[in-house]
Amino acid sequence: MKVTLIQVTPFQQNCSLVVCEATQRAAIVDPGGDVDRILSAVQQLGVTVEKVLLTHGHLDHCGGAKSIADHYGVKIEGPHVADAFWIDQLPEQSKRFGFGEAEAFTPDRWLQDGDSVQFGDETMGVYHCPGHTPGHVIFFSQANRLALVGDVLFAGSIGRTDFPRGNHADLVRSVKEKLWPLGDDVTFVPGHGPTSTFGYERRTNPHVRDVVAA
Repeated sequence: MKVTLIQVTPFQQNCSLVVCEATQRAAIVDPGGDVDRILSAVQQLGVTVEKVLLTHGHLDHCGGAKSIADHYGVKIEGPHVADAFWIDQLPEQSKRFGFGEAEAFTPDRWLQDGDSVQFGDETMGVYHCPGHTPGHVIFFSQANRLALVGDVLFAGSIGRTDFPRGNHADLVRSVKEKLWPLGDDVTFVPGHGPTSTFGYERRTNPHVRDVVAA
């Protein structure tokens, strides 16, 4: 599986174009905006977009989802239904932050913990990781030891929890109980900033590192 990161929106969000190298079929994860930039990246790679995947309902992660899905005639999968209230607010939020037009929509498939998503010959597991938003999910490829974690975890930090229905304790629990068990060797793509590994963050991230006894 090949991953191309496309930074979009004024928030420099990592939209991920994930490609099954065997079939050249792809999924677009978290197309928050700058749709033309995303379309250009797809064209340059010469891949076939099969679906749109969403980690959560914040504007900078799904503001361009409907436009992308309509353009390619594909379905939107994710996030968890608990984020429906965020997606319903997309037009209002878009105007407030000067993002241009962003349409509300209903995903073709809400995702639950334990689900899986597919594109080409690739399969990724779905883990419900609330805290940043109540319906946040992450996508994990066991075969590629890669996780797309949205705004749950960053290199050296974690997602904000001061938004409506955010919960700090839930977020820390999501990281420690859902992400860490996947393995220290897993590379993750966060919603913003550079990639890292679970092992490195588990040792060094001040918000969620393991406590080492003296």
